[in-house]
Amino acid sequence: MNQNNDKQKYFLQTFGCQMNERDSETMAGLLEGMGYEPVANAEDADIIILNTCTVRETAENKVWGRIGELKVLKSKKPDLIIGICGCMAQQKETAEKIRRKAPHIELIFGTHNIHELPEMINRLVAERKPLLNVWNAEGSIVENLPARRKSKVKAFVSIMFGCNNFCTYCIVPYVRGRERSRQIADIVREVKSLAEQGYKEVTLLGQNVNSYGKDLPEKTDFADLLEVLNEIDGIRRIRYMTSHPRDFTSKLIDVIARSEKVCEHFHLPVQSGSNSILKKMNRGYTREYYFELVAEIRSKIPHASITTDIIVGFPGETRQDFENTMDLLDKVRYDSAFTFVYNKRSGTPAASMTDQVPDEEKSKRIVELIEFQNKISLEKNLCEVGREHEVLAEGMKNNQNKVEARTRTNKLVLLNGDSNMIGNMYRVKIVKAGPWHLDGEILSSGKN
Repeated sequence: MNQNNDKQKYFLQTFGCQMNERDSETMAGLLEGMGYEPVANAEDADIIILNTCTVRETAENKVWGRIGELKVLKSKKPDLIIGICGCMAQQKETAEKIRRKAPHIELIFGTHNIHELPEMINRLVAERKPLLNVWNAEGSIVENLPARRKSKVKAFVSIMFGCNNFCTYCIVPYVRGRERSRQIADIVREVKSLAEQGYKEVTLLGQNVNSYGKDLPEKTDFADLLEVLNEIDGIRRIRYMTSHPRDFTSKLIDVIARSEKVCEHFHLPVQSGSNSILKKMNRGYTREYYFELVAEIRSKIPHASITTDIIVGFPGETRQDFENTMDLLDKVRYDSAFTFVYNKRSGTPAASMTDQVPDEEKSKRIVELIEFQNKISLEKNLCEVGREHEVLAEGMKNNQNKVEARTRTNKLVLLNGDSNMIGNMYRVKIVKAGPWHLDGEILSSGKN
C-alpha cells in the first residue's frame, strides 16, 4: 500500500446514471470514514473502484476497456486494490466473467450491499484473497450512510430503489431488484440536513419516482412526498427523475402546478411513437394516452418544459413505426430528447426477439431523428430570446470564463462571470439561443 503517506488514497470512477452517481457519493463517504483520501488520478490511488453500468452496450464496453487499462497499473503496483461494483457486477454471469478474465480485479460486489464496503475492504486487506460478494436479492434499505457530495449547490436524494416495470429492453429490474421506498421521515431528515448545509436544490432519484410509496404500509404517494418537501425551509428547487408516463397522475400534476419549489420540467420517456412497438416494449400506455398526458400538463402548467427518451430500431420497428415516432416528435415538440439506438441486453426479453432491425437501418433512423429534434429544440429555444428567467448558477464551463446556470425548466444558460457566482440565484434575460443552450445577461441577483 501507500508508503509515502499514512493516509491511504482512493479513486472512484462512475459509469452510467444518476443513481450510480449517488451510490458513488455513498461509497466515497464510507471510504473517507475509513480514513481514505480522494485523488484525481487512478495512478495515485491505493484502492480503485469502478461503479459500473450495464443499461447499454457502450457503457459496458467502456468498463471492459478500463479494466484492461488497470491491468498495467496493477502490474506496477502489486498492492493496489481494484474493485468492480454496480449493475455490471450484479449480473452473476458478468461477475464470473470478470473474475475469470481479469484476475487483477480482487473485489467484485453488486448493487445491494454497498453498505458493506468497509467490511469487504478490511477483509481483503487482511486476507489478500479475491472477494466476490454479490447478493442475489435486495435487502432492506440501510439509512444514515455517509456521503461525499460532488456539489455544494445541488444534491441527489434517493427516494426509492429498484423497478417493477420490466420493460422488455431493460436490464434494470434484474440488477436493481424490486421497488423499495424510503420512509418519508427519512427523506425529510436528509433534505432538511442538506438545507442546513446550504444546498439550494435537490433532485429526487428513483428508477420510477411515480411508483414511490406503493410498497409502504401507510397510504402515501409521490405527490404527497413533494408536498411535504415543498415546505422545507432553505431548499429553493426540487427536481426528480425518472418518471414513467403510465403512472403520472392528475394529482401529481396538480401538486407540481401549485408547488413553489417543484420545478416545471417534465421528463417523460416515451421510447416510441408506435403503439405496436410500445406494446412490444411492455410500456403500459399508448401514444393516445401520452398525448392526453402532455395536453393536461400544458393546460395546467403552460410554461412547462417537456423532455423525453427515445429508442430507435427496437426489434420489429418498421419504417411506419419510425414515422409514427417522428410524427409524435412533431406533435409534442419536446424541448430536448435523449435518443438511443437499440442494442441487445442479455437476459431481457427483447434480446431474443427474432425481428431485429439491421444496424445500417438503425443508424440511418437515429441520424434522421436527431436532426429533426435538434431543429425543434432550436425553434423552442429561440422563443426564449428576450424572456426573463430566474437561474441557479451551478458551475463553470470547461476552460471558459462562463458560468453554467439553469432555469427552473432545466434549460442551460451560459453567463459571463466567475466561480464566485456558483450557488447564487440570478434574474437573467436571454439574449441568444442555440439548440442545446441559451446565453443570458444578468439583470439582478435574486434571493440567495
